[in-house]
Amino acid sequence: MKSGSIAFMLVCSCLVFFMTVGLAFFYGGLGRRKNVINTMMMCIVPMGLASVLWIVCGYSLSFGGHGSLVGDFSHLFFNGVSETASSRGLDIPDALFAIFQMMFPIITVAILTGAVAGRMRFTPLLLFMAIWLFVVYFPFAHMVWDEGLLAQWGTIDFAGGDVVHITSGGSGLVLALIVGKRRDHSHNVYRPHNVPFVLLGAGILWFGWFGFNAGSALGANGLAVHAFLTTHVSAAAALVSWLLVEHRMTGNLSLVGASTGLVVGLVAITPGAGFVSVWSSILIGLLVSPICYFAISTLKEKFGYDDALDAFGCHGIGGIFGGIATGIFTTPELALNKDFVGIIYGNPKLLLVTVLAILFTIAWSAGATYVIARGIKAIMPLRVSDRAEAIGLDDSEHEETAYPTFMGLDS
Repeated sequence: MKSGSIAFMLVCSCLVFFMTVGLAFFYGGLGRRKNVINTMMMCIVPMGLASVLWIVCGYSLSFGGHGSLVGDFSHLFFNGVSETASSRGLDIPDALFAIFQMMFPIITVAILTGAVAGRMRFTPLLLFMAIWLFVVYFPFAHMVWDEGLLAQWGTIDFAGGDVVHITSGGSGLVLALIVGKRRDHSHNVYRPHNVPFVLLGAGILWFGWFGFNAGSALGANGLAVHAFLTTHVSAAAALVSWLLVEHRMTGNLSLVGASTGLVVGLVAITPGAGFVSVWSSILIGLLVSPICYFAISTLKEKFGYDDALDAFGCHGIGGIFGGIATGIFTTPELALNKDFVGIIYGNPKLLLVTVLAILFTIAWSAGATYVIARGIKAIMPLRVSDRAEAIGLDDSEHEETAYPTFMGLDS
């Protein structure tokens, strides 16, 4: 064990945990003032729910045993998880590895809630979260990061492009389709109710993402330094790129646009942060913003789905692009397997298995979400009543008000 790596990973774990608070502010600011508490609660509740489930059996199902699809129950309640030694050949003990990994399902399930903000009842959402973790997140953490099926194929995911962003983005879209559109979706223009909240949340996410990606090196080493650098420059490039696209399309340069751009840059670099070069991370950031901007501004309108806070547009689309970019730009020097490198280095294997893994992830996540949501809908309503939606979910679901005085805005 190395004390420097232990200290580094403890800090990274804190940073990833803090990201969920940032997501709550980001989503809360983007939403409507009458729903801000509900929107934030959808992000905060996973801090408790996912943490408890992780300790009870989530870690064991994700990183226990040798199954192809899911782990076993050998580490229930952290049984056999050492606080002083590593069974994985790391510089940190197994317990710290488990702590760091615990922060990922928290933010993953929080991300997908943005798609159904403003109209889903909280009780069925809690039930959905719990089941979804067992059916989607824990299996994919095992399949990708613990030598399960997708790892056996040769796919790579440095910090969660597939496990976190594609699963949550795709699931959020399907859940939004099943819950249905907001009652005034077809004739109302939604505007963020608190743009400073959006910036605060995006800033916390950028700050925490250094722990998310650099920490995925699982030690204080050169790989962590590289992942830190690629993470930062991708976000910076995507911020600039989003503003350029926004100015070209609307003539404006908005703070919400800058905040959204940096977030999609972080999403896109996540699967390849430790595998791609610095110059390619700049290119990834520059390219992801036009793609996500098109998904949010054009695809959503064309197909008419109500992805309220663009969980699919940012995380689903950004994660898919980031995975494909990893298959294109992974360098031989940083590749886990020298036979699986970026296609620009002359080998198409990694790109092919990455595309297959993305399709598999989308199909599994979407199918599982459909079954879970339909099952819950059969026993209880998924969405609030029209009256509750008109009043706002803060009052109807939580009997709380975010602001002492309501001035009649955002009806």
